Amino acid sequence: MAPESQIPTPASAKRRFAVSLALFYSAVFAVSGTHLPFFPVWLKAIGVDAAWIGLINALPAITRFTTLPQVTAFAEKRHAIRAGMMVSVLATAIGFTAVGLQQQPLALFLIYALTCMMWTPTMPLTDAYALRGVARYGLDYGPLRLWGSAAFAAGSLACGFLVDHIAARDLIWVIVAWAVVAVAAGLLLRPLDEVGRKTTERHAGEALLRDAGFWAVIVSAALIQGSHVAYYTFSAINWQLHGISGLTIAGLWTLGVIAEIAVFALSPRFSLHPSTMIAIGGLSAVLRWIVTANEPPLALLAIVQLGHGLSFGMTVVGTMNLLVQRVPSHQIARGQGYLAACSGLLSAATSIASGAIYARIGDGVYYVMAAMAAAGALLIWSARHRLMPHPQSEASGG
Repeated sequence: MAPESQIPTPASAKRRFAVSLALFYSAVFAVSGTHLPFFPVWLKAIGVDAAWIGLINALPAITRFTTLPQVTAFAEKRHAIRAGMMVSVLATAIGFTAVGLQQQPLALFLIYALTCMMWTPTMPLTDAYALRGVARYGLDYGPLRLWGSAAFAAGSLACGFLVDHIAARDLIWVIVAWAVVAVAAGLLLRPLDEVGRKTTERHAGEALLRDAGFWAVIVSAALIQGSHVAYYTFSAINWQLHGISGLTIAGLWTLGVIAEIAVFALSPRFSLHPSTMIAIGGLSAVLRWIVTANEPPLALLAIVQLGHGLSFGMTVVGTMNLLVQRVPSHQIARGQGYLAACSGLLSAATSIASGAIYARIGDGVYYVMAAMAAAGALLIWSARHRLMPHPQSEASGG
C-alpha cells in the first residue's frame, strides 16, 4: 500500500479538508483571542481577588506540561485525533458554561482546572490533524494556520468592542459563544483515510523521546517562543509607562499579527530548510528584543513589531515543517503533545522569572529574552545536519 502522502486524492476532497480545517482553526483561535485578554477582566468583575486570579490564570500553563501529553498520546493510540478535537471543544464549551455559573473562587478554580485539562490539548491535536492532512493531501501548513491568527485578532478586537457595550460580568458568555462555534466547526471536520499500519505502537513514544533530532527541534522552538513571554506579559504595561496610548498599543499588537499572517500566507514559497527558518526566527527575536530593551521611538517600535512575523511566524512554520519531516505520521500527535509540554513548562518558568527580573531592571528583561532566543537559534543551527527528513510511516487517519 502506498504511503499516506502518495495516495491520489481528488481536488474536491483536498479543498473540503482545507476549508473545514481553516474554519476550525478560526473558531478555536477566536476562543483564545477572547479568553486571553478578557477572562481576567471577568474574574475581577465578579469579585475574585488578585491572588485567586493569579492562581486561576496559571492553570492552562500547568495542564500543558501535566495532563496534555497524556491526552494527545491517548487520542493517537486510539486513532481518534479528529474525535479528540471534537470532544475537546465540546468539553471546553460545557466547562466555560459551568465556570460562568460560579462565583466562589475555589469552585471556579476546580471547574476551570477540569476545563483546561480538556481545552489545552485542542491546539496540539489540531496541529497534529493538520500535519497529517499536509502529508495526506500535499498541502502547506502556513496558509491553513493563518486563519487562526486572523481569528485571534478579530476575536480580541470584537471582544474589546463589546467591553464598552456590555457588563464585564457578561464577558464569559462571549467566550462560551465562540466555544459553541468551535463545536459546530468541529462537526465539519473531514475524516482522514484509514491506511494499513505496519509499524508497532508499543514503544512509539519512547522511540520519539530517544531521538536527539526531535529534542533539538522542540527545545529550540520552546526557547525561541518562550522568549516572547516578557513581550506578552509586560509590553502593554511598559508602553503605557512610556506614554503610549491604549489605541496605539492595540495598533502595535495588530501590526505583529498582520506580519505573522503574511509569513503564514507566503510560507509555501519559502525554499529554505526548516532548521534555517527556525534559526532565522531565533535571530530575529534576538534583534527584536535588543531593540525593544532600548526604548525605541514609536516609528522604530512599529518596525520592530513587524518582526513578529519572523520571530514567531517563521519559527512556527519551520517547526511544523520539521515535525512533518522528522516524526512519522502515526506519532505526530505525541510529537505535538511533547512540543506543547516543553513549551508550556519553559513558558511558565520564564513567566515567573521574568516578573522578578522586570521588577528589578524593567526593560532589561528583554536582554534575558534575547539570550533565550539566541540559545534556541544556536541549538537548531548546530543540529541542522542531523535533521534530515525521515521517510513517512504509513499511518492511520485522524
